[in-house]
Amino acid sequence: MLSRVADSLYWTSRYLERAEHTARLIDIGLNLMLDQSSAAVERRWGRLLDSVHAPPRLTGSSDAYHIAEAMTFDLSNETSIVACIANARENLRQVREQISSEMWEQLNTLFLRVKGTRLDDIWNVSTHEFFRSVKEGAHLFQGITDATMNHGEGWQFIQVGRHLERAGVTATLLDVYTNDLLTRDGGPETPQRTYLDWVGLLKACTAFEAYCKVYTADLRPERVVEFLLLNAECPRSVRFAAEAIQASFQSIAEATGTRKSGRVNRLAGRLRATLSFGQIDEILETGLRAYLNDVRRQCAQIHEAILQTYVAYPVESALAS
Repeated sequence: MLSRVADSLYWTSRYLERAEHTARLIDIGLNLMLDQSSAAVERRWGRLLDSVHAPPRLTGSSDAYHIAEAMTFDLSNETSIVACIANARENLRQVREQISSEMWEQLNTLFLRVKGTRLDDIWNVSTHEFFRSVKEGAHLFQGITDATMNHGEGWQFIQVGRHLERAGVTATLLDVYTNDLLTRDGGPETPQRTYLDWVGLLKACTAFEAYCKVYTADLRPERVVEFLLLNAECPRSVRFAAEAIQASFQSIAEATGTRKSGRVNRLAGRLRATLSFGQIDEILETGLRAYLNDVRRQCAQIHEAILQTYVAYPVESALAS
């Protein structure tokens, strides 16, 4: 597969996953404003901004309208929903010959819907419906991709992009939430916040119902962390994403018969092993934040290895393989 094709499909998937994730966080933040004090709401918006790497101008802001505007419709903010969907569309446009027409139509429809909406039009009447349409649009693209695209190299790069982005944002969410919810002013790690904050974290990962099926509605911090980090069956957990990443790289290596994928496979296998053999009591004892930082560091290494191996590799290595 041409490097530009692999790169475009990979980034299309990452950008779309990022847009869906941001839409869910904003939607949940707006809904939970109805149930908590102004101080709790301010902390929640702070966590949201930290977890999505918002631009510095939003630091310390708790104005829901201003945050929603900047994180949804501001094209100058590269992490906004409209910017992510626009970047996904541009990457997909460059590889139209490699995808199905249904995939292009769905992403283009989603882009036009978001681009043609203003916050003033939806703020008082239909914010939830709008953000739900963004999430459903991304989910529909995933379903159409699985149903209409050959499950070859290109499809595998889409899976890698989606799950690598998902592993990173889930680990970041866990880091931001647990650092705020379990500690205060450097004190001991003891629960100090409300039930709704833990509900918000699970819903931010679309995992509340899945968690309740495993642990019931008894929200204990260590169980929430274990579920989102180490559960092998939850599609939003970091471990699930790591296993999907390794499986895709193994399929790519088998399809290409190339030896250059060895480093990427090793890094993906190490990330999976880190999570497969992790025990929550040991992780909490030795330091959750350090563990999550290591997971994110490994995700960054995999990303760099993808670019070096499949996108920006030297011509000599391509001829040698």
